[in-house]
Amino acid sequence: MKSIVSLVLSIILIIGCKSTGNQNERIEDIQEHRGARPDQPVKEIVRSFHDDSTMVYFPGGEIQIGAESDIPPHGPPFQMYIKPFYLDIHPVTVSMFRRFIEETGYRTDAEKFGNSGVFDPKRFQWELVEGANWKYPFGKGNKPAQNDHPVTHVSWNDAVAYCQWAGKRLPTEFEWEYAARNGRNNGNKYPWGNEIRPGGKYTANYWQGDITDKQGKDGFIYTSPAGYYGTLESGLTDMAGNVWEWCSNPFSPYPNSGNFFDIEPNSRAIRGGSFFYDQAGEESLAVYFRSSNTIETSLFNMGFRCAADASEENK
Repeated sequence: MKSIVSLVLSIILIIGCKSTGNQNERIEDIQEHRGARPDQPVKEIVRSFHDDSTMVYFPGGEIQIGAESDIPPHGPPFQMYIKPFYLDIHPVTVSMFRRFIEETGYRTDAEKFGNSGVFDPKRFQWELVEGANWKYPFGKGNKPAQNDHPVTHVSWNDAVAYCQWAGKRLPTEFEWEYAARNGRNNGNKYPWGNEIRPGGKYTANYWQGDITDKQGKDGFIYTSPAGYYGTLESGLTDMAGNVWEWCSNPFSPYPNSGNFFDIEPNSRAIRGGSFFYDQAGEESLAVYFRSSNTIETSLFNMGFRCAADASEENK
């Protein structure tokens, strides 16, 4: 059984390609997902890989990583060159993950442990719930996971296994931030701009207020369907809120930040915030916000999306 100590430590950390079709088909794809007009710039979309996902191409280049922040892990900012890459439009959904399980017979870490982390809103505490896994987010006997929602209760190990099956990989947190910034150094705090609710409209699934506050103003109490809030400038969806997303790299201090925390060898970066409460509040949705968890940990508010290298063959 998974150690409750490991879970608690993990929770503290959280809080603290070959293309198919021609170019015209790709243009139609991106216009469909973005509601784009013919005069709008179009990002390349590629449908391929074993999971039949749709991905956005990012050309790469120099971009600022991090920010001047009062929360130490997120700065100081520095410039970094990002190589061209592809990124899934949305997090891996329950239906996509089910296909992987059915084709491979893979057992997730939560299924092996027999339990996974769920927050009990009545007791206001985290618990290891018996039988909680990607199929049953709140344990067997409760409502099953919805097919079009991001898969949850997946560890970093599980995410890596899926990516390998799909012929892809997890993104680095730097690629993830590049994508969240829409590939541009525009200084925006959130993937959609600087206002958390532009025009009073919710643009992501996130926690409103304190831990005890009633939820649902954004339309959901827990996860929301992938892509529910529309697409960003880049063509991506769900780059803030809904579920934390696993990244490939270990969680470590940024250059020139000082050694303000001990590096946990088994920790990996997570990005994007989630539907659930975070002590950082709306800051957790910022493009530069980062946290971590250990590779075997699975929770009801963590998922992932895949990336892929962009070679001459699939550009």
